[in-house]
Order: sequence, then structure tokens, then C-alpha cells
Amino acid sequence: MSREITMLLAASMVLAGFSAAKADGLGVKDGQLARCPSSPNCVSTQAADSKHSIEPMKYTSTQDAAMKKLIAVINSMPRTRIVKTSDDYLHAEFTSAVFRFVDDVEFLFNDSDKTIQFRSASRVGHSDFGVNRKRMENIRQRFLAM
Repeated sequence: MSREITMLLAASMVLAGFSAAKADGLGVKDGQLARCPSSPNCVSTQAADSKHSIEPMKYTSTQDAAMKKLIAVINSMPRTRIVKTSDDYLHAEFTSAVFRFVDDVEFLFNDSDKTIQFRSASRVGHSDFGVNRKRMENIRQRFLAM
């Protein structure tokens, strides 16, 4: 029995180490967020395929007001950390409660068409059981309700 517990603890430490690693390739390049990997644990408003594609968010206020509203939504959610903001970009980390997996969520504001493009992706693993898509729909609902 103790060997099984030791193996479980070792596996948990390895997973925790993987989830803590920094994500590479994030940010905006040529007006685009990073592409989703082939795995189903990512959604993006800029994806062309139905497996990863999700609708962008719209706003009617100023870009600055929309950014402040989005920051308030993110800060109201558990286990979140805003990593970086600029005039038109926001990067946040969402950490799962049990295994401490980190998902990277990026937002890109386009004030000319009042649209917020976004990407939400797990750092590790293959499937996320739809967590990223559900999170982004929840953020959209909270944003529109404010």
C-alpha cells in the first residue's frame, strides 16, 4: 500500500511541476494570437477549424472601459492571475483547483470593430473535457452582464 501512495505522490509532484512551467509562444504576432495546437484543449476566436473555433466578444464602450470591465470579470473568478496587460492585450493564468494545472488565456482588443479576440489553452495534457470552452463562455456571459 505504501508503494502505491509513494507512486501517487511522485506522479502528483511531476504533474505540478509541468503545470508550473511557463508557456512559450504567447502574445500577439502580426495582429494574431498563437494558433491552437492539434489537441482539443484549446479554443480561439481566430481558429479556422470547428474543434477550436469560438465566437469573439463584442463591446460598445471605449476600449479602455472594456479592458477595465474584463479585468474586473477575471479578478472575480477563483484562482486567476493577470500576467500582462497593454493597451490592447491581456494575458491571464487560470489554475485548476485539484491538480493545479495552468491554462493561459489571452485577449486582443480591436477598437475599430469593437471586438475582443481571445485564446484559451491548457499548458499540458491532451483533453481538457471542454473546460477552456466553458470558461470562455462563462467569461463572455459575465462580461455582457456587467
